[in-house]
Amino acid sequence: MEKIKIGTIVNAVALRGEVKVYHFSDCKERFEELDEVILERKGKSQTYRIEKVRYQNDMVILKFKGVDDRNAAEALKESDVMITEADLKELPEDTFYVRDLIGCSVFNAETGAEIGTIKDVLQNSAQDIYVIKTAGGKDAMIPAVGDFVDEVNIEERFVKVRLIPGLIDDEGTEVRG
Repeated sequence: MEKIKIGTIVNAVALRGEVKVYHFSDCKERFEELDEVILERKGKSQTYRIEKVRYQNDMVILKFKGVDDRNAAEALKESDVMITEADLKELPEDTFYVRDLIGCSVFNAETGAEIGTIKDVLQNSAQDIYVIKTAGGKDAMIPAVGDFVDEVNIEERFVKVRLIPGLIDDEGTEVRG
């Protein structure tokens, strides 16, 4: 059973056993759909039932069944919050989990030449940005928008992109800029 990290407990909240979670989901309300999560810390994991979900600014506040005071909540600090694959939501068309994109080969849609491999996806801007480790060992960044991304095939593990002049040198081995 593969576990997927969706957040990290960063602190205890108040006195009744609540914890503050820094979430990695694009929708913090996702936690309301979960009955339980797996907390993992220092190689040990345990399943906890979610009793209550609320929010404090951009943080998720969780109350677990059986965690009823601040000391018990403090003991969970720095735990990773995990779910199983069965808990993953089905995504809309043309939307992908980052974990599925990492490791995909990237090809030039016009020439068929291999550019490199997706090593990360940045999600801090208006659109996602694929970080590609090129054949020459450098990093290239390509916005994950229709103007650049021609095809994504998760099953066959490849992405075809259209490049603009100057983004990557002719051999696809050096990032310009």
